[in-house]
Amino acid sequence: MFAQLARRAARPAATAAAARRQFADAAPAAGLMKLNFNLPQETLYDSVNVKSVIVPGATGEYEVTADHVPIVAEMKAGMLTINHEDGEEEKYFVAGGFSLTHEGSATDIVCPEAVKLDDIDGAAVTKNFEAAKAKAASAEAGSIEAAEAMIEVETNRSMGNALGMAMA
Repeated sequence: MFAQLARRAARPAATAAAARRQFADAAPAAGLMKLNFNLPQETLYDSVNVKSVIVPGATGEYEVTADHVPIVAEMKAGMLTINHEDGEEEKYFVAGGFSLTHEGSATDIVCPEAVKLDDIDGAAVTKNFEAAKAKAASAEAGSIEAAEAMIEVETNRSMGNALGMAMA
């Protein structure tokens, strides 16, 4: 009995809270979306109007534009591309994370690490990739060292692919 009363009492409050949330932020300009891009140590974008974001989803790459249907997606290591109003592209290598697209043309990108693609040294990626492959080959099968080495191999492969390098 008490549970039913509590549910009935909670509904109007929940509906009022939902109505307040819908009107909290101004809508982005037509054809644009709001982007929030956060790392643990800093915020790269805070409610900035952009044209679109290309997300490296764990199940495949996809583009988020204004009025995109709400979606929550895990990101894999790869290239995140932000397309600005003026047509300029900004590319980041992300080490995974999550993308949350909300009603009202707003998307949150949350990831543990992100590096501008222009700041990545291709020679260092190749060197680290080869070192990680050697480490993986010499590690005991099934060991923690082998697993860590394979993570290094895949991360460096993803960085190389984002730079347009063939990593074998």
